[in-house]
Amino acid sequence: MQVFVGTLFSDTFAQAPEGMRFLSYGAIGQASRLADRRLLSVVPERYSRLPGLFASGALQADVVLIQAAMSSDGKLSWGLASDYTLDAARRARTVVVEVNPQTPWTYGTPWPDDLRVDAWVLAAHAPLELPSVSMGKVEKTIAAHVASLVPDGATLQVGVGALPDATLDALRQHRALGLHSGVLGDAGLHLIRAGVVDNSRKGCDVGISVTNTVCGGSDGYAFVASNAAVEVRHSDATHGAAVLSRLHCLHAINGALEVDLSGQVNCEQLQSRLRGGVGGLLDFARAARQSDSGGRAITVLPATVSDAAASRIVVSLNGPATMGRADVDVVVTEYGIADLRDVTLDERARRLIGVAAPQFRERLESEQRKMKEM
Repeated sequence: MQVFVGTLFSDTFAQAPEGMRFLSYGAIGQASRLADRRLLSVVPERYSRLPGLFASGALQADVVLIQAAMSSDGKLSWGLASDYTLDAARRARTVVVEVNPQTPWTYGTPWPDDLRVDAWVLAAHAPLELPSVSMGKVEKTIAAHVASLVPDGATLQVGVGALPDATLDALRQHRALGLHSGVLGDAGLHLIRAGVVDNSRKGCDVGISVTNTVCGGSDGYAFVASNAAVEVRHSDATHGAAVLSRLHCLHAINGALEVDLSGQVNCEQLQSRLRGGVGGLLDFARAARQSDSGGRAITVLPATVSDAAASRIVVSLNGPATMGRADVDVVVTEYGIADLRDVTLDERARRLIGVAAPQFRERLESEQRKMKEM
């Protein structure tokens, strides 16, 4: 049996038997554990293409499981996630919908009246909650650098985790921010509740925060329940180029595993170990770079691995180039900001070495010189 999974926030499949196989667009979150067991195959596609791949049959699902929310007057919604499930369900042999009274009813992409459902299941259990993450000095320092790049009135795309949460926390003194993101976590919801994110200058969807998936804790889930200021929308509406092009001053802020001295970014794999994926990264980064209102594609990462034994700024990538060097505007580490726009390859290398950890800079310079002499 093969199971298609997206970003895994739970350990539901951690003990999956060897006979099961998994397919995904990346080894993101807990899916990396499946990759370590060699149970996961990856289709390295942009998130915006997934609906079309399911709709065309290039990706197929025989059985589709959907969790839905129901309002007090009996209306269904997609609850905490809309994504590409509808496209998969329309071509599936069997569609099972679990209606969970504890899942918040949300605004956004409407539930389709014409969707064929083969089985309805009523289940009452609390939605998955993400544990809070600790923000260390490195994350806070990187976040402060990023905050200095984001102007008031910008529209944000940012993920979840320690570094994204620290970045959002560093924006608490900003004003009139907008939010249009693939994932919305507690840190983003805090900015909405505080009025920092009001979507007043967003360019489209004024007054509305738009996301594909909400993930966080019970307080955040209670906040989005029946809240017209937060909409959970289908992937076409969150990641599609036509929509993203309308956003004012889009700042796409995304993490990476490593960056080479030409500006190429690896977000997928280190040596043979799958540790991420393309996801919505390219959709948002390219839209931010094309923004005619001052948007930026910002790549953030600690300068070293966790034990400081190796640099994450490297001469050559140890995995695929998820983002080409023409897709990156700015790279930020705890040591500063490397603005790569409109400069030569030599200048890019100089600036990236400048934000590497000091103990690795001399080695990077030496290896770079050797490469140029080859």
